[in-house]
Amino acid sequence: MTTVIDTLGRPLRDLRVSVTDRCNFRCAYCMPKEAFPKDFAFMARERLLRFGEITSIVKAAVPLGLRKVRLTGGEPLLRKELEWLVKGLREIPEIEDIALTTNGSSLAKKAKVLAEAGLNRVTVSLDSLDDATFRAMNDVEFPVARVLEGIDAAVAAGLTPVKINMVVKRGVNDTHVVELARRFRDQPVIVRFIEFMDVGTKNGWRLEDVVPAAEVLQRLAAEFPLEPLPPKHAGETALRYRHADGRGEVGFIASVTKPFCGACNRARLSADGQLYTCLFATAGHDLRRLLREEDADEARLGEALAAIWRGRDDRYSELRSDDTKDLPKVEMSYIGG
Repeated sequence: MTTVIDTLGRPLRDLRVSVTDRCNFRCAYCMPKEAFPKDFAFMARERLLRFGEITSIVKAAVPLGLRKVRLTGGEPLLRKELEWLVKGLREIPEIEDIALTTNGSSLAKKAKVLAEAGLNRVTVSLDSLDDATFRAMNDVEFPVARVLEGIDAAVAAGLTPVKINMVVKRGVNDTHVVELARRFRDQPVIVRFIEFMDVGTKNGWRLEDVVPAAEVLQRLAAEFPLEPLPPKHAGETALRYRHADGRGEVGFIASVTKPFCGACNRARLSADGQLYTCLFATAGHDLRRLLREEDADEARLGEALAAIWRGRDDRYSELRSDDTKDLPKVEMSYIGG
C-alpha cells in the first residue's frame, strides 16, 4: 500500500493519540468544571485502547505515510507506565518522531524515564508565569512553579527543543505574553502562542475573546525584534519567528484568523479507539471494534484507515461561520489538541 491522500490532496503524516480522557486540571478552554465536575464519569479502563492496540494501529498506518506520533490526553501522564507505549512505538523503524503534549504537572518525575524509552520531544501547556493567573486558569490551584520544574527536567533529559503552548484569551492572560517569551528566550525552548479556539461545545467560546496572532506578534515585536522563519515541513501549524539577535524562537498558531486546513496532515485517535479526521469533527470511526470484535490484522486496519483518509474533506476552520459553530463537535479533552 502506498501513501494515501484525501479529497483535497492532503497526505497522512501525523497521528495524535489520546491515551486517556482524564485530566487533573480544569482549564476553562478545555475541561471547565461546570462540564467536568468531580463526579464526572470518565471512561472505564476496559474501554481504553491497550498499548499493543495503539501500536498495531500505528504500524498499520505506516505504509500509508504516517511518520509522526504525538501522545496526548486528557493528561497523558495520568496513564500508568506510558513509557512502555513509547518503547513500543520506538521499535517501529519508520516512525521518525514521537512527541508528548502535557500540562507538565508530573513531568519532573517522568521526563527522564520517557526520554530513555525513546520520546523525542515534549510540549507543555503553560498559560501564564504569574502564579495567581495560572492557578485561576487551571482552576485546581496548581502552582506554576511545579510546571516550571517539569520544563527544566525535560530540558535536562534532552527532550528539546521543549515547546510551550500558551492559549491566549483576552482579558485573562493576554498581558502576559511578553513575560513568557522573555523567560525562555535563552533556553532550548520554543514558546507558541495559540488563538483561543472553538473546540467542542463546552468552553464558552466567543470571537471577542480571541486575541489574533497578529496582535500578539505586534506586542512581542515591540519588545524583541523578530524575523520570520520558513516552515520546517509541510503541514506545520505554527507561524515561526526567531529573535533577530539569535536568542530563541517563538511561534503562533492562528487557527481562527489564519486557518491552515489546506495543509493539514493530522488524524486523531481517541482513548477508546475512535479515529477523527479533524479537531472539529462531529463523529469518529470505530477502530476498537475492528481490533476487538473482528480481530483485524494490520492489513485490514490499513485498508480501513486508507478508506477513511481517502474520503476526508474536513476544513472546518476555513468554513467557520454561524452555520458551523453550533455543530455537536467532539470535546478537545476526548481527542487531544
